[in-house]
Amino acid sequence: MNVLSLFDGLSCARIALKRARIKVDNYYASEIDKYSQIVSRANFPDIIRLGDINGWESWDIEQPDLIISGFPCQGFSFAGKQLNFDDPRSALFFSCVEILNHYQPKYFLLENVKMKKEYQDIISRAVGVEPIEINSALVSAQNRKRLYWTNIPGIKQPRDKGILLKDIIEDGGVCREKSQTIPATIYKENAKSMLKRRKMGLVVGSGKSLCKQIGVADLTWRKLTPLECERLQTVPDNFTNHVSNTQRYKMLGNGFTVDVIAHILKHIKK
Repeated sequence: MNVLSLFDGLSCARIALKRARIKVDNYYASEIDKYSQIVSRANFPDIIRLGDINGWESWDIEQPDLIISGFPCQGFSFAGKQLNFDDPRSALFFSCVEILNHYQPKYFLLENVKMKKEYQDIISRAVGVEPIEINSALVSAQNRKRLYWTNIPGIKQPRDKGILLKDIIEDGGVCREKSQTIPATIYKENAKSMLKRRKMGLVVGSGKSLCKQIGVADLTWRKLTPLECERLQTVPDNFTNHVSNTQRYKMLGNGFTVDVIAHILKHIKK
């Protein structure tokens, strides 16, 4: 299978294809972030790298059977400023549409955040399918609701694996059963600010259960480590350990939950 991954990031889609046991003949990746590319190259040196999506008309590639894209979401997210399609990052979605229309692959899969229905409908009309909403909590220890537009048939909700935050931490105890969504800005956060806003899944060094301990002054709080964030995204341990922790946090926050993508891709074989 020839695969074209747009906004490839750290190549979560490639990991998912491997988990879905789908043979890849050529994997083409469009990505401009140099740190994501360092991680991708370290793990998948055979990927054919295409660079900036804005130069897509000059790409010389085999006809893709599958196009995957997690196009930039900053203009759509309820957590953002809701700039929608006026945000130049979100306007890159239309480059995805042009590429889909040009290649007309047998299968496509697009992912993005939950958004206002009016924006969701614009995307649905452009690609010709309605999205399915899947919460990563079914396959990981992270609550992460995302919309998936795909023409792969028969997609249903994944089976709940019952993975909890306490199952994936390196040490200590937790204050909740599931982590909240990993943001790409987690590198800017500290434990105090995250605790104040009840963000994500903070860990305490004492190892005690925190369900009844929130606010106790003598507990030592910490935020999730990059390895724990990899586990929340179902990325292999230390997959991103080729760049600084700051960059690891960023790319993991921007990435796919791998096991959700693998779940969807398995339906191709069916």
